[in-house]
Amino acid sequence: MAESLPQSGEAAQMVQDLAQDFVRFAVDAGVLRFGEFKTKAGRMSPYFFNAGLFDDGAKMAQLSEFYAKAILASGIEFDMVFGPAYKGIPLAATVAVELARQGRNVPFAYNRKEAKDHGEGGSLVGAPLKGKVLIIDDVMSAGTAARESIALIQGAGATPHAMAIALDRQEKATENGRDVPHSAVQYVRDHLGLKVATIAKLEDLLAFLDQGDAAQEMREHHTRVLAYRRQYGVRD
Repeated sequence: MAESLPQSGEAAQMVQDLAQDFVRFAVDAGVLRFGEFKTKAGRMSPYFFNAGLFDDGAKMAQLSEFYAKAILASGIEFDMVFGPAYKGIPLAATVAVELARQGRNVPFAYNRKEAKDHGEGGSLVGAPLKGKVLIIDDVMSAGTAARESIALIQGAGATPHAMAIALDRQEKATENGRDVPHSAVQYVRDHLGLKVATIAKLEDLLAFLDQGDAAQEMREHHTRVLAYRRQYGVRD
């Protein structure tokens, strides 16, 4: 689930339970869907995760609770959170609120796509960027957004230290239209030097679809998702 400190058996089970609860929540909310979807890489995926469909207060509250629990369970050190425009903005704000509710009050900031030339000006909003910064986003299909956030954070004199995402697809990234042997998460972790915490991974989705009491429809989804992973998946 995360780039984390060693965990006891009880802690590891809590992480697995959190991942399963999150997958169930995403499916029930219609955020995680099954069918045939074209990805940015041009692949036909049997599932689609659209975090933009966490679109009401109750869903966002529950989503931020999952993020906060995953972040705290990861053991990653951070001094503040940062949300890259646009999807990362509500995530950073609501996760900061939930972290405070769970006893970890930290500042948060986000960026504008276009710098403001009046008022306070600039492209950064919120608390000043300083210390170790945790970037919060929904999914990671490439390292582009991470690199942009890293540049902003370093430009402000702070340290881009980690990322938290909802779902790790655990599949090969593409460069110049070609598959590469690593995933976007592995690229960010191994090449950009950021720790990565995730609420759930593709392997958690497969485990959810393969539960003993799963409906036949879920088992059929499992077969297709597993075939997709065998074709495009990476090993951690």
